[in-house]
This record gives sequence, C-alpha cells and structure tokens, in this order.
Amino acid sequence: MIRSELVDKIAAENPHLYQRDVELIVATIFDEIIDAMANGDRVELRGFGSFSVKKREARIGRNPRTGESVQVEEKYVPFFKTGKLLRDRLNGG
Repeated sequence: MIRSELVDKIAAENPHLYQRDVELIVATIFDEIIDAMANGDRVELRGFGSFSVKKREARIGRNPRTGESVQVEEKYVPFFKTGKLLRDRLNGG
C-alpha cells in the first residue's frame, strides 16, 4: 500500500472527513515520526511496532564490482521492530 492508497482508504471509511483533511492528517503523522527519529527519539505505535534509529560504525567495505577496499563512513539507519499484535496477525494468530 502506498500513501495515496492509505489516504483513499481512510477517506472512504470516514465519509465525514474531506479528502484534503485526511491527506493532511496522514502527512502530519509521517512528518512527526520522521522528526522524532531525526532527533534520535524512538516512536512506538502500540500493537503495530516501534521505529528507532541505529548507528552503524565506520568500517572498511569492499566494492563488489572491483573487489577494491573502500572506507564506509558511520551512518544512522532507521530500524523497525514489529509489535506483538502485528506479528500475531501475520502468523495467523
């Protein structure tokens, strides 16, 4: 599902809301999650999962095409851990 499909589904299930309002709500939620993660905070949506940021240390990597060693800088990557409810639904529980 992509963002526009999510907006359409929410708007269809809530006919009392305007489409543009639903778009604003969805965009605001995503922006808040992004801002929190950019600040190094963890975001937890009960039953769904939690978003956090993990630090990857600098390391020596290898170019797969040439085999040459290259320096890979440290970086921060997003990490998602599923919640129990989501995990149970995915596994038929």
